[in-house]
Amino acid sequence: MLNASIVSFLTDKLHSVSPGIVYVLVALLVFGEAALFIGFVLPGETSVIVAGVVASQGRVNVVTVAVLVVVAAIIGDSLGFEIGKRYGHRLIELPFLRSRHVALERALEGLRRRGATYVFVGRFTAFLRAVMPGLAGMSRLSYRRFLMANAAGALIWGVSYTLLGYFAGSALGSIQKYSGWAGIAVLVVVVGLVVAIHYVKKRREANVEREWIEEHPGDDSTQSAE
Repeated sequence: MLNASIVSFLTDKLHSVSPGIVYVLVALLVFGEAALFIGFVLPGETSVIVAGVVASQGRVNVVTVAVLVVVAAIIGDSLGFEIGKRYGHRLIELPFLRSRHVALERALEGLRRRGATYVFVGRFTAFLRAVMPGLAGMSRLSYRRFLMANAAGALIWGVSYTLLGYFAGSALGSIQKYSGWAGIAVLVVVVGLVVAIHYVKKRREANVEREWIEEHPGDDSTQSAE
């Protein structure tokens, strides 16, 4: 789940830089999520939500942020696709990926069975978003099909999380203006929504994992990893 203290910390830091640098930083973080595996350190939605919060404070333009996020996601994932196509089998032997062998095999199996659909769905899960472009390149999925699915996912993901940060920032600003039960009620609703989103994501990931295990009952690597 997204850590509110991280968002608060990053938002405060971005107040000391110019709007142009904010745009560049957000675009680079989204670009590097899959192309440079930055997503393992800082999930892309965190930087996008932070940018949305900053936009709600009038420091940057929310439409510009959304456009940059979508474009950076498409370009970064396209680079990740090419890297996976050329060097994928060597990359998955890196220490921080080797420990996720089962998850990577499950993702590759999903790509083989669902192709572009799995690329689209993977955009909305942090781990898959970081590795999906490279795995798609390894799976020999055609770039045209990958690009169409990836662009559709990037558009929905980028706009949604930018607006989530924008409206969350506006809500937090409103909370600061009110005291008593009204402010507490708004805070409870915001926290409840975040918890609900987190719960749904975890249930979805658990269902995917259970489905894969049921389809591969004799997979020794799954058992040893657990």
